[in-house]
Amino acid sequence: MTSSLATVSYIGATILFILSLGGLSNPETARRGNVFGIIGMAIAVLATVFGPRVTPGGYAWIIGALAVGGTIGLIAAKKVQMTQMPELVALMHSLVGLAACLVGFASYVDTSTVFPTEAEKSIHEMEIYIGILIGAVTFSGSVIAFGKLSGKIGGKPLLLPGRHWLNLVGLLIVIWFGREFLNAHGIQAGMTALVVMTVVALLFGVHMVMAIGGADMPVVVSMLNSYSGWAAAATGFMLSNDLLIVVGALVGSSGAILSYIMCRAMNRNFISVIAGGFGTGGGTPAAAGGVQPAGEVVPISAVETAELLRDAKNVVIVPGYGMAVAQAQHTVFEITKLLRDKGVNVRFGIHPVAGRMPGHMNVLLAEAKVPYDIVLEMDEINEDFPDTDVSMVIGANDIVNPSAQDDPASPIAGMPVLEVWRARTSIVMKRSMASGYAGVDNPLFYKDNNRMLFGDAKKMLDEVLVALRS
Repeated sequence: MTSSLATVSYIGATILFILSLGGLSNPETARRGNVFGIIGMAIAVLATVFGPRVTPGGYAWIIGALAVGGTIGLIAAKKVQMTQMPELVALMHSLVGLAACLVGFASYVDTSTVFPTEAEKSIHEMEIYIGILIGAVTFSGSVIAFGKLSGKIGGKPLLLPGRHWLNLVGLLIVIWFGREFLNAHGIQAGMTALVVMTVVALLFGVHMVMAIGGADMPVVVSMLNSYSGWAAAATGFMLSNDLLIVVGALVGSSGAILSYIMCRAMNRNFISVIAGGFGTGGGTPAAAGGVQPAGEVVPISAVETAELLRDAKNVVIVPGYGMAVAQAQHTVFEITKLLRDKGVNVRFGIHPVAGRMPGHMNVLLAEAKVPYDIVLEMDEINEDFPDTDVSMVIGANDIVNPSAQDDPASPIAGMPVLEVWRARTSIVMKRSMASGYAGVDNPLFYKDNNRMLFGDAKKMLDEVLVALRS
């Protein structure tokens, strides 16, 4: 393949990637967006493999790597459950960071490239240094995020004394060794500076994500997505690959925008998320910082829940991570279909940070064949709760907590929430009275018009479905 044909292929792949991002912005066009992305990636890989920069002797290694990577990807796609998608995404981000590090070190020890001027050599070395820095932070941070999302590491934030000073010292060390790297005489001296910086960057990635609580994990996932994009762009600079630069910039900028949207949905400042401290280990009772809820919870049975749903005209279902864990989305669809067949107006309310990653609930509902047109965002559904007969919360907690509006001293004060308590009757499905990932008690449970349906979401919804059918 000639250089011109490879360039045209890269331009075509870039256009397809842009169309893919545009398609993924809406559930109805997401499938088409995925197809565009797959085609674009196939074109990019083929144009690179058969391009002028790859010699015939390298085909065996490339084909072998593609076979191994493709096999692992296919196995993961078949075996990984939808509830495990957040940790899988974090793991994939770590691989991008690791690739940036390895490419950076390989580029530095490669002596085959001759630079016409000293300035070009310095620019290339700066690309290597920054690429490895971003890659190392992305790699270690993503590994810790994977551990937290999969439950192997507790969700409680690790707040070391003087942690901000530690970060500042780490930054100064990185800057100092960056200067030493650019002024190094010989590969050995430069390699020493690179290794020290890499170790500091790896430690910073660990420290940064360990300090972030479980309630902020959706923001962490989108933030690491952005980091992985910038790592890919840095790799593109190191390899002089325009497509990698463009695609990395697309992913990095879109991830940054998504992080901002997530922060706004939680009334959180991005810097405060990085600083950490919000959220405890999931499922552990914790007291809110302000007024404590008072009253008693009113339990309800599956049969009584079915009666309320059968008699309702308008129903809003709010899914959360508990629905994902219980794999109850298919039963939710069956209940939705049955109610709609009986003339009940059933809709879904989705909070931007529901679940453990952006769009988690949308993906689960789409998998269960829930129609896109009845799945609404928080801003679209909140005004309709006063006209709703039954609002049904399935495994959600912090995103339906009224203390965000009523208690200025609450850790989640000001966070936009789904106002399910404004419905005539709200039903909350939970295993227990434990708090959510923010570690804040929920006054919703004690409201007069609220009922608690305790138990495994899948089991209880199956009982509700049976009662509706009877």
